[in-house]
Amino acid sequence: MLTVGDKFPAFNLTAVKGGPDGLGGPGKSFVDISNASDAGKWKIVFFWPKDFTFICPTEIAAFGKLNGDFNDRDAVVYGVSTDSEFVHLNWRLHNDDIRDLPFPMLADIKRELAGALGILDKDAGVALRATFIVDPHGTIQWASANGLNVGRNPQEVMRVLDALQTDELCPCNWEKGKETLQPQALFQSAA
Repeated sequence: MLTVGDKFPAFNLTAVKGGPDGLGGPGKSFVDISNASDAGKWKIVFFWPKDFTFICPTEIAAFGKLNGDFNDRDAVVYGVSTDSEFVHLNWRLHNDDIRDLPFPMLADIKRELAGALGILDKDAGVALRATFIVDPHGTIQWASANGLNVGRNPQEVMRVLDALQTDELCPCNWEKGKETLQPQALFQSAA
């Protein structure tokens, strides 16, 4: 699995648009998104194994509820699975929890991006529940992967993004607005 310090792989995938534009039907609902899209922004790229499953919509909806907060931090959210854009669209149309999803759902049907990242489940051949925070230069700054049966915490992704954006030393359980560590002050108080 690619990790912190690695360049996020180049990609160009078809996606169901976020927001109401994503529900316009085939031919109106789709857009191509690549690693060059949203240049200069932080990217939150998270994967789920399959559409029309049980854990996935809970995670996707939770990221959707935080989308405005991510945008406020100059970050865009991309959700990705190995299902096609047609399956994504159908799922959005038939699932109340994700119908109004504000971010795009990318279709990695050839498994090229998931494969390049090293996040394909060895038995099922689908993406693990992996999450990447990618800085504006295309470098992975945080990587996490869960097995197929355990959901992740989008609030933790937000907390880590906040910490990364301080460019300072952030202690355990640090939250936005709290003090960061100042090494000079720590050495001075010890003297």
